[in-house]
Amino acid sequence: MRHQTIFRDPVCGKKVNKNKAHIIITYQGREYALCCPKCQSEFEKAPEKYT
Repeated sequence: MRHQTIFRDPVCGKKVNKNKAHIIITYQGREYALCCPKCQSEFEKAPEKYT
């Protein structure tokens, strides 16, 4: 059985399986899993707001 790593999307708060995330972004040495292009766009505009 493979271990699942669950993140919380910092933009919308949705639980995201790391293996199924839309994208994983590394910001200031920490990984963030984002669920969709909209959350990715919001995070990239102002990452400090979500970290």
